[in-house]
Amino acid sequence: MTAKPAVRGARFPAVLEQSAPGATAKSKTTLRPQAPLHQAARDAGQQHRPTGLGLDSAAVRLALVQRLRAEFLCHEAVCQAMRVVPRHQFVDSGLATQAYEDTSLPIGLGQTISKPSVVARMLSILHEGSRARASGTLGRVLEIGTGCGYQTALLGQMAQRVLSIERLKPLHDKARANLGEHRAGHIRLVYGDGRLGHPPNAPYDSIIAAAGGSDLPAAWLEQLADGGRLVAPMEGRAGSGQVLLVVDRQGDDFRRSLHEAVHFVPLKSGIE
Repeated sequence: MTAKPAVRGARFPAVLEQSAPGATAKSKTTLRPQAPLHQAARDAGQQHRPTGLGLDSAAVRLALVQRLRAEFLCHEAVCQAMRVVPRHQFVDSGLATQAYEDTSLPIGLGQTISKPSVVARMLSILHEGSRARASGTLGRVLEIGTGCGYQTALLGQMAQRVLSIERLKPLHDKARANLGEHRAGHIRLVYGDGRLGHPPNAPYDSIIAAAGGSDLPAAWLEQLADGGRLVAPMEGRAGSGQVLLVVDRQGDDFRRSLHEAVHFVPLKSGIE
């Protein structure tokens, strides 16, 4: 029976909808003292966040989780994390109303935030690794492709430490802003080449990639801990598209298994 890891406390409180005063040009208003500079900057940063339309309701996230449970066996820790983390805060405001649909959405620079079902499936597979089952947590996680930071936030709910790498500087900056004050001390964002992994913090109990290529970088295998599990999209046979590749390490033995078809952006080298 799969152990249920303890899920970290919620660090993503619901965003309360605020309505502007309905004063007209003829109405009498009372001028308020100017807010301190740091408070004004904070308030300005919150104004772009999509709210309303039920997006800040826990019931909306619960409905998404219930749909995922109906489709496949979603690990309880993953379901709980998805109930806590507000996906609509990680997409552009114009797409916020689609945040809880099971669809991928553009996040800029030709990149996307993956479908919730794909994210939930990959994270659930990670939890089935021998090391995760034994410890009840994903342990030390290496994430390849931070993107907008949504999956990073989910990992932060289920892991002891998360190191996430993004090769595109604008996306690295966007993820940092999206996570903002919710980025706890056990989550570290790195701007760098994901194909190289991150040797200084290796080995990793869990490795997950959000981009797929025709080969699995040797650095990832080298940095995977004994008993650890890696989940990544990988090109299958010629013309067959991508599938989920799962690698389990036992000493110097790497056992590979292929799962369902997926579609991710290409895995590239270098930084931009």
